[in-house]
Amino acid sequence: MKKLILVPTDFSEVCDNAIRYGVEMCKNLDHNLCLLHIIDKTTRSWMKKDNISKEDIDAKLQKIARNIEEKDKFIVQTLSREGNIFETIGDVAEEIDAELMLLGTHGKVGWQKLTGSYALRVITDSPVPVIVVQEKKFKKSFDHIVFPIDDTYATRQKVSWAVYIAKKYNAKIHVFQSNETSSDLKHKLKVISNQIAKVFTENKVKYDFRVAEKEGQFASQVNQFAQKIEADLIMIMTNGNESMPVFILGPWDERILFNPAGIPVMCINPHDYDYVVIGS
Repeated sequence: MKKLILVPTDFSEVCDNAIRYGVEMCKNLDHNLCLLHIIDKTTRSWMKKDNISKEDIDAKLQKIARNIEEKDKFIVQTLSREGNIFETIGDVAEEIDAELMLLGTHGKVGWQKLTGSYALRVITDSPVPVIVVQEKKFKKSFDHIVFPIDDTYATRQKVSWAVYIAKKYNAKIHVFQSNETSSDLKHKLKVISNQIAKVFTENKVKYDFRVAEKEGQFASQVNQFAQKIEADLIMIMTNGNESMPVFILGPWDERILFNPAGIPVMCINPHDYDYVVIGS
């Protein structure tokens, strides 16, 4: 059975863009697609006002699915669920055993109020990695991936996903680290960099290493670097488990997720185990 990519949608334009990403990724990864609409308090109020039933919502999802199936020739599942976006999306991802989720957002306004800390709630509660998509269109490939690193253990858990995506798209990984003056931090980053380089080399993944030119706001430096090289994806860790070291939480996440260039961001929650190669 093929693995699934889950795309929640509120039928907005930016969610349509996330669906398009999902379609292209399904074709490249040989996955199937699942479209999900959450019927929450806001949706129920709108449905009542416009005399729309759950059956109407299902019909709208199925119409999108049929169009994709006819054009792109692969299976699309649809689901509508009563609940709230913060809990139900993650529950469905676990229930259908999704491998990835694509989440469309306008940034500071949008997906059923899914912005800022609300978006982070959905992402950090997700049992699978989440790719946050803004309005930038997918060029059907991830050629250049920015891979920020820090000195925590959790940052190394991105490696397996970086290998997986890079191999599928023949992408180049651009490892980007902050400019540190502390000798201890420099040493830790060197150890981590060597470990990451070893895995990339063993898996025959193209990569290079860059260090920020000076100390400063690392999130802004990541965004500027990603825009400069015309990156197609940025990969970050969240702090999905309170027992794990804090890496990027709150304002850091927002600056990366809602980067001005609209570059998609893959968010991975840390786990209490070492990295393994995904999709093997």
